[in-house]
Amino acid sequence: MKSFRQSLIRDEQGVVALEFVLVLPFLLMILFGIIDMSLLLCDKAIITNASREAARAGIVLQSPRVPASTVRSVATTYAQNSLVSGGTSSTSPTVTVDQSQGTNSGNPLKVTVSYTYTGLVLGSAFSALTGPITITAQTVMKYE
Repeated sequence: MKSFRQSLIRDEQGVVALEFVLVLPFLLMILFGIIDMSLLLCDKAIITNASREAARAGIVLQSPRVPASTVRSVATTYAQNSLVSGGTSSTSPTVTVDQSQGTNSGNPLKVTVSYTYTGLVLGSAFSALTGPITITAQTVMKYE
C-alpha cells in the first residue's frame, strides 16, 4: 500500500512541474507586457509635459519674443532628460513649433512633440511586427 501511495504522490509532483512549465511563458508574457505598457504610458506623460513646458516657455511675456529654436530646445531637453530608454538607443523626439499667426498677445502658439517608442522586451518584438509606435502630444497656449 505504501508504495502505491508514494508512486501517486511522485506522479502528482511531476504533473505540477509540467503544468508550471506550460503556464510560465504565458505568465512571463503578461508580466513583460504590463511593464512595457507602463513604460509607454510613462513616456506619453513625459512627452505631454515636454510640450507644455516648451509652450509655456514660448508664451511668457518677454521682449523680444522667444524664438522657435529656443522653444524646440526646451522641449527636446526636457524629453531627452526624462524619457525611459531602458539602455536601448532611443530616438530623439521631433518637436514642431507653429507660430503662423504671429507672436502678438492673444495669438496661439502650438507645440507638437512626437516620439517613436521602441519598447524593452515585448514592445520591441511587437514593434518589429506592426511597425514603430509613435507617441504624440500637442499643446496650444496663447501669448501673454
